[in-house]
Amino acid sequence: MNNLKNIASGDSCLRRNDNTIAISILGATGSIGTQTLDVVRRTKNSYTVLGLSTHKNIQLLEEQADEFGVKDLCVFDRCLAEELQKKRADFCVVSGENGLIKLASLEKVKTVVVAVVGRIGLEATLAAIKNKKDIALANKETLVVSGIQVMEEAKKQGVEIRPIDSEHSAIQQCLKAGKRSEVKKIWLTASGGPFRNAEKWPKEKLESVTVEEALNHPTWKMGKKITIDSATLANKGLEFIEAVRLFDLRPDQIEVIIHPQSIIHSAVEFIDGSIIAEMGKTDMRRCIAYALSGEVREDIGLESLDLFSQNLFFEKPDRERFHCLAMAEKAVSHSEEACAVFNDVNEEAVAQFLNKKISFIDIAKKIEKALLFVVEK
Repeated sequence: MNNLKNIASGDSCLRRNDNTIAISILGATGSIGTQTLDVVRRTKNSYTVLGLSTHKNIQLLEEQADEFGVKDLCVFDRCLAEELQKKRADFCVVSGENGLIKLASLEKVKTVVVAVVGRIGLEATLAAIKNKKDIALANKETLVVSGIQVMEEAKKQGVEIRPIDSEHSAIQQCLKAGKRSEVKKIWLTASGGPFRNAEKWPKEKLESVTVEEALNHPTWKMGKKITIDSATLANKGLEFIEAVRLFDLRPDQIEVIIHPQSIIHSAVEFIDGSIIAEMGKTDMRRCIAYALSGEVREDIGLESLDLFSQNLFFEKPDRERFHCLAMAEKAVSHSEEACAVFNDVNEEAVAQFLNKKISFIDIAKKIEKALLFVVEK
């Protein structure tokens, strides 16, 4: 298995000499990854895909590779990587974190889409930045656990980090309306998740929430981990930390607001009282296309929002029922270590909940216990 061992090289098995933007997609078989490939389809000749990765879904990865003519692949699971390599000698298959690093460092790649789940995206993101690749970032954990380092390295290498998250993409767009010194506040919107209604879901009822109920998000179709994070509001906590790092803001300049319709994706308030908001249908492909193109707007055939038939509703988040948000806000004010602990314990707890080993409310309890240790040590 020489292909699995020789991961240090930045050489790609495939070379393209056209004028398209060459991209690698880390997490190609997940929700963001598959939607990124749909954007590539819709833009026809704008992008060339040179690298694709998956955790375990080798069947879909093989189909994607054949459709887009990709030869450089990473299967995070080593055994499955070996299985795919034996089946397809025409592919260059690597595995593990080093495999992600290789795909992120391919010579001809200009932009790396980081759509893997959890902190496994950090080293690959740093490798891409050090190799002067722009980053289309859907992996918020990267900035949560090591945001200061990542942003400093991006500045040093002169590369752009373009957020794919709908909220951060919205903020990025709204910030263009003024100077950074003119920003007063960021309004970070949240859908509130499936348990927003306090009458239907009082605190005591949250103890018996099932995995199926937690995965039933009212407005967005996402992967399992981020959907559970949305249900606990841990996702908004992670996004709060990400916004502090990505936009170099103070925590007190960011306010979370519940907006169940998910029409306003976030807003920026300037010192003159003007508020600029970004709105649209709940479709991640719009954010993906904006990030891939280098913030150039393209018509990719998405449905427009009938704005003036909408009744927009807002409310403050309930930090008593959803304590994860409050803990994230405290973590970013304390230290980057506290942010990393918040992220790592949440990842582990969500996995345990999905495997039905702990209850829904145990997720927040585990995070709180771990953070208390960090703050008091």
